[in-house]
Amino acid sequence: MSIWGAWLTTVSIRLRVRALKALLRDERTELFAIWRHLRRGDIACDVGANKGSFVYWLSRWVRDGRVIAFEAQPDLARNLSHICTLIDLANVTVEAKAVYSHSGQQDLYVPKGHQPGASLCCNEANAETFSILSVPTIALDDYFKTTERVALLKVDVEGAEFAVLRGAERILRNDGPLLVFECENRHLASGSVGDVFTFLEGLGYQGSFVSQRRLLPVSQFDAAIHQRQDGEWFWKRKDYCNNFIFRKLDSAMPPATPTPST
Repeated sequence: MSIWGAWLTTVSIRLRVRALKALLRDERTELFAIWRHLRRGDIACDVGANKGSFVYWLSRWVRDGRVIAFEAQPDLARNLSHICTLIDLANVTVEAKAVYSHSGQQDLYVPKGHQPGASLCCNEANAETFSILSVPTIALDDYFKTTERVALLKVDVEGAEFAVLRGAERILRNDGPLLVFECENRHLASGSVGDVFTFLEGLGYQGSFVSQRRLLPVSQFDAAIHQRQDGEWFWKRKDYCNNFIFRKLDSAMPPATPTPST
């Protein structure tokens, strides 16, 4: 099949529709920050790549750099690898592994009928509502060589983000990648969102949170307000904030630029 024929397949069209929705609506603020930060030739890492809406843009923006996409769910990893090959995203490597604080094996809890909610840190798992898979885990400090500079860590792991960051401490100290991650008290197995902030600030990072497409300093974040847990489907409220962007203090923010090209 030609590359043009591949781009017209159903799976290709679905990926590009998801990617456009992310860029123009759902993760507009986060992707804009990533676009401003990445440079041609960079290494970008997508932890919890799911169906690839971030991977699509990362592949374009680093161009002859590399994108490493980690997806713990085997079927999602296979599908993502297939679509990347189909539409010739040659700079993307898909790893069917979970990223964690250490390398080895770990149980992954997958809510039945709701794949995006899979987590290594599930406090409410039971046989009736979750499927449990044993998956390989990898610490990012083990995966990347000391000679490789990682420019971006995007993390969406439903409660395991603190473990992901602890397993990347060398990278955070030495490379200072931009961090774009989800974090919610309701998902954390122990501790709080504030513990994650403290850890990163100790490594020289300064953070912001996304509030209705605005970036506000984490000093203004209050979980009792911004992650208020009252009412049904509280996490879907427009004022519910669970996306964060952290930048190393010695990494200068590029000047304002136009909206990224699609």
